Amino acid sequence: MSSNLALLPEPEPLRAVTVSRDVQEFDLLIEDMEAELGEGWGDLDFNETIAFLRQDEANALEFIVIAVDQDDEARLPQVAEIIKQAKSGAISIILVAEGLGPAAVHEMLRSGADDFVPYPLPEGALSEAIARIRSKAAGAAQAEANAEAAAAAGITTGGGAKSGDGALYALQSAAGGDGATTLAVNLAWEFANLSKTDAPSVCIIDLGLQFGSVSTYLDLPRKPVVFEILTDMESMDEQAFRQALETFKDKMNVFTAPSDVLPFDLVSPEDVKSLVTFARGCFDIVIVDMPNTVTAWTDTVLGEADIFFMVCQMEVRSAQNAMRFQKLLKAEGIPDERLSFLLNRAPGKMDMGGRGRIDKMAEGLGIKFHSILSDGGKQITEANDQAVPLREIAGRNALTKDIAKLAETLHEIRQSILAGEEVVPAGKKKAVFGLKFG
Repeated sequence: MSSNLALLPEPEPLRAVTVSRDVQEFDLLIEDMEAELGEGWGDLDFNETIAFLRQDEANALEFIVIAVDQDDEARLPQVAEIIKQAKSGAISIILVAEGLGPAAVHEMLRSGADDFVPYPLPEGALSEAIARIRSKAAGAAQAEANAEAAAAAGITTGGGAKSGDGALYALQSAAGGDGATTLAVNLAWEFANLSKTDAPSVCIIDLGLQFGSVSTYLDLPRKPVVFEILTDMESMDEQAFRQALETFKDKMNVFTAPSDVLPFDLVSPEDVKSLVTFARGCFDIVIVDMPNTVTAWTDTVLGEADIFFMVCQMEVRSAQNAMRFQKLLKAEGIPDERLSFLLNRAPGKMDMGGRGRIDKMAEGLGIKFHSILSDGGKQITEANDQAVPLREIAGRNALTKDIAKLAETLHEIRQSILAGEEVVPAGKKKAVFGLKFG
């Protein structure tokens, strides 16, 4: 007996799901999901999702999209639990949010969400987010395959730096306008130009989350992925980190400040430690431009840095702030052996009383300046306005020469340390046949 039943087409495999209070409230999301996946997606409410994620069917999911608005604020702990459950199953998460404050979005990103898209969805935004998580997943798979192949071949893999632990120098102004960013940018550029054939790899990180201007001084764009890196440090890998970097003239890599003004507590001390540690594993030299404000992670950078430079000027407010910073470290019991001082815009050689004023300032602070940098004059402002390093348009400027000398000295010390040679710290005297020579 023949059957007249028509053969039904095989249903399209489930590749993604949306999770929301009511997906009909997000009509643009429905349209974009259909455009991206056709019939290969479904929708769940918050109460159904945890049970679904524990089923074998969930293992085939490529990603989930969690859609929330201001009416879901009371459900955010439940949403965080869904995110953690999905991440435990290696499922990528895209967060779509409308009307939520930055703190709520930040908390969900810290819970493990891989990407964030605002609602109403900008044209192509969901497609771009899906492409990013697919690229990230493909990169992770390739890295795992490479590691397995290397292990099979008996090869040990590591970071990008030759030693696996690049040098880290941080700079912070004692007062606004003391020139730490100018010095950070140009010190990094001098490191990158130490040799035409064997210059160290250099990365400069701008931690001025609110008004960082490293990108302005180099005329570089600020990538949106910087915000994603800062708010989801746990899921960062080498590929994601390098995607966040801008390259300046093929010689220097820059991790810019985010495009928006962000609160300093958006990142934790652990996040900052992860960022600088990761950068040191990828580059020979890492320069960190610190914000003027003392943050919850200032001592983290101080502890990680080879040298933490406090940049001062010959003026009362700068001296007072430098002294207050020293008192803060002492009060908090934070070691200051890595803290050093740079005097910027120092009096010129023709100023007969300049040397005495420098000595008096150093004596008042109870320090010895690591380097005394010349006042470069109007050329410095012009170079910054033109967004080019000093070496390019003011190579003969006294400040350019001083920064180049500082970079050369720091590099020589670094090379001596790597070679296992004894290095005399700045300000110390070395004993020779029982005598001390300064």
